[in-house]
Amino acid sequence: MIAKIIAFIFGSVVGSFLNVCIHRMPKSESVVWPRSHCPKCQKRIPGYDNIPFISFILLKGRCRFCKEKISLRYPLVELLTAIIFVLFFSRYGLSYDFFFYLVLAGGLIIATFVDIPHRIIPDEVSVGGMIIGFILSSVRGVDINPLAFSFKPMLHSFFGIIVGGGVIYLTGWLFDLVYFKLLKKPPIQGETESMGGGDIKLLAMIGAFLGWQRVLVTFFIAPFFGAVIGIITLLTKKDHTIPYGPFLSLAALISIFYSDKIIRLVFP
Repeated sequence: MIAKIIAFIFGSVVGSFLNVCIHRMPKSESVVWPRSHCPKCQKRIPGYDNIPFISFILLKGRCRFCKEKISLRYPLVELLTAIIFVLFFSRYGLSYDFFFYLVLAGGLIIATFVDIPHRIIPDEVSVGGMIIGFILSSVRGVDINPLAFSFKPMLHSFFGIIVGGGVIYLTGWLFDLVYFKLLKKPPIQGETESMGGGDIKLLAMIGAFLGWQRVLVTFFIAPFFGAVIGIITLLTKKDHTIPYGPFLSLAALISIFYSDKIIRLVFP
């Protein structure tokens, strides 16, 4: 129990850093300098006002200096990250897999909360995560005996990148071909592509961590979540476009925990 509490606390601290990335990456700002400051009045946030959850509650959700409201996104990301830390710790313990999947989860959280308001997924997350995922997957093949190195994890990650990026690119290409060219439907709001490049790179990044089988499970799960939100958005806001990154991210987390069961269910 104590270990899970520590994981929760540490996760909330990491979530605080992820908030910095979410705020600064779309602006192409450094995530390490300058120190945390209020987006409104630019005053530096002292350490005692930067404690996850507690500071938000004590400050009643407002900046100490200018009294500007602090977005609920900040405690939400901290809470979500803390919960994910506990879930992964409960599943994998203090192991290589624990840290391995936390790196992926951190990237997915950033991608999700950037994609929702900005409709972009930073290359630092997708492309950078793709490289990191490949390297971390390759490390799995390392043995004390250099001659016993296994290329299987490396190949697993490589094909995950190819399949992840390829399957979503091909799906978008086929849809655009049928919708815009064969059916001659006019683009809405100037859009000419159904699937953005950020989504393609994000799923390739997921494939780097999960491999080709689990990235396919992710690919097939994501549309179920996207369809529900898409229908709600269409009915309430009359907007057919939705950010797809959050659904790929959610599907990837589900795939980490349940892909084996899903695969056995589909292919008994």
